[in-house]
Amino acid sequence: MPQTLTYPVALESFTVANIAAFCLRWPVQRPVQTSFGTMFDRPAVLVRVEASDGAVGWGEIWCNFPACGAEHRVRLLETVVAPLVVGHTFAAAEDAFDKMSQRTAVLAIQSGEPGPLAQVCAGIDLAIWDMLARRANVPLWKLLGGSSGTVKVYASGINPDRPEEVVAAKAAEGYKAFKLKIGFGEERDLANVIAIRSQLPSGGAFMLDANQAWDLPTARHMAKRLSEHQPAWLEEPLRADRPNSEWQALVQSTNIPLAAGENLIGLEAFENMIASGSLGVVQPDIAKWGGISASLPLIERIHQAGLRYCPHFLGAGVGQLASAHLMAARGRESSWLEIDANQNPLRTELSPELCVIQDGAAHLGDAPGIGIEPDIARLQKLCEVAR
Repeated sequence: MPQTLTYPVALESFTVANIAAFCLRWPVQRPVQTSFGTMFDRPAVLVRVEASDGAVGWGEIWCNFPACGAEHRVRLLETVVAPLVVGHTFAAAEDAFDKMSQRTAVLAIQSGEPGPLAQVCAGIDLAIWDMLARRANVPLWKLLGGSSGTVKVYASGINPDRPEEVVAAKAAEGYKAFKLKIGFGEERDLANVIAIRSQLPSGGAFMLDANQAWDLPTARHMAKRLSEHQPAWLEEPLRADRPNSEWQALVQSTNIPLAAGENLIGLEAFENMIASGSLGVVQPDIAKWGGISASLPLIERIHQAGLRYCPHFLGAGVGQLASAHLMAARGRESSWLEIDANQNPLRTELSPELCVIQDGAAHLGDAPGIGIEPDIARLQKLCEVAR
């Protein structure tokens, strides 16, 4: 994979000595609703990579749905992917990512599990990048070529039950942009849009996420109904696997920018979607596919196409911080970082910098790497007490 950066510090080769995964599960008090299902707990799989010189880094593997998939991803890491890189020396993080991806490509087809394997590779990649930044004693955003650790944020995952209360509470915390879950029926969706608009702070914005709820005729109809409310974007109004022709037909019938990307795997899939001309906002999720290594050239392609790069993320704090550092380094003024508005100590305990929002932005600080060291025993105890 081609290099896209000049590093501000010299990076030496590294040997992977050990990789471990830890599965955590926090029982939610208020289930998180989407058009295709409900989260009754919040799983997280954290990844710890240790180099032969003792340097350590942390990553995260996507595992939201179904919740039982978290333990499965741990086993995939332990039995399939980690053995491909442990004990091996690499000149760059991209080399390790390429090896993991190439060596699991056929297995992904054979097993019918391209998603879980891609997610495991991504989580390990995130941990390697964090380790490299810690070795260099610089924050990850600086290692990735950024000049500032400040990121603009928006409150995401807002449920269809009394969403105006969540918007008001998050606005009081300093948020200025908000994303509402829709796809729960036309009248309910429209009523919720009107309700949250009434709570927007001055200069605020809102986005809508249908989570692949509609077919093309329904999406066209809903986009027409929603357009008068001027959302900043409409996310996944169609299934991610629908042909480009349907996405193109939809974008030609609405003035709302369309957003997608969290459910695409591979640079080719992203390139096809970008080239279709149907997206205004591209949303790769670094814990679902690509990690940082594959996201770097993708982000450059998004910018070259004149589109907005706004990363998707809805997990625990390690992946949240990695997304923030990458966006701080490679995003632009139009980029917004997604932060889940729902209660999840596995996010807030592990990303304290992102819990302080001032005028719609957060500040990542100058600690090496992503800036935190997960206390697994403490987190396990936190989850046990909550049950």
